[in-house]
Amino acid sequence: MGEGEVTAAGAAAVDARDFPHAFHVPGRAWYARSPQDVARDLLGAHLSVGSPKGTVTIRITEVEAYGGSEDPGSHAYRGRTARNATMFGPAGRLYVYFTYGMHWCGNLVTGPDGVASAVLLRAGQVVDGVELARSRRTTSKSDRDLASGPARLATALGIDGQHDGTSVDAADGHRMPDSVVSLRVRDIRSGPFSSGPRTGVSGDGGLATYPWRYWLTGDPTVSRYRTA
Repeated sequence: MGEGEVTAAGAAAVDARDFPHAFHVPGRAWYARSPQDVARDLLGAHLSVGSPKGTVTIRITEVEAYGGSEDPGSHAYRGRTARNATMFGPAGRLYVYFTYGMHWCGNLVTGPDGVASAVLLRAGQVVDGVELARSRRTTSKSDRDLASGPARLATALGIDGQHDGTSVDAADGHRMPDSVVSLRVRDIRSGPFSSGPRTGVSGDGGLATYPWRYWLTGDPTVSRYRTA
């Protein structure tokens, strides 16, 4: 079954291999691509957020790609606002938004400057700083739940509204005082991975015509799929 072929369950399995290999820190050009390409290449990458309390690192296991005015599921579908301004670039920065009046969610900005697109960080496995992540996620019943879901992931990493616009790429840019955010991606794409409709997106943007959610197939930290 090839990439893009959707199964009856709405997931497209991709034939990929996951061999041991090195990581590298990508520059801005790596992020300045389509959100779908960046999303797939983020699977298996390690995202670290440091603070005075310590550093938490996650292995990214699930993401969702979002475009701009052409994507009815995107925050930027109706144009630029104060809330979504970071989505319009430059690439290689965190776009952080508040949702449901209680949760922060983190995204990585992609694409060329002025054209809104980003990748939502949906789930991950905490691989470093587990004790700190546990102290932030006291309601988690197990370590696999620490970053399973976008709000949980942001909480485990300590990401909040102050991180909006923070540089993640290797180029100079905005940095939060006392906080370092870094990403290391695999030299070879992780796999196997699957794709399907985005979670909890209402209207046309949540249909199977937008199979822009990508996850490492079978990984226990991947969040539960739900419709809007």
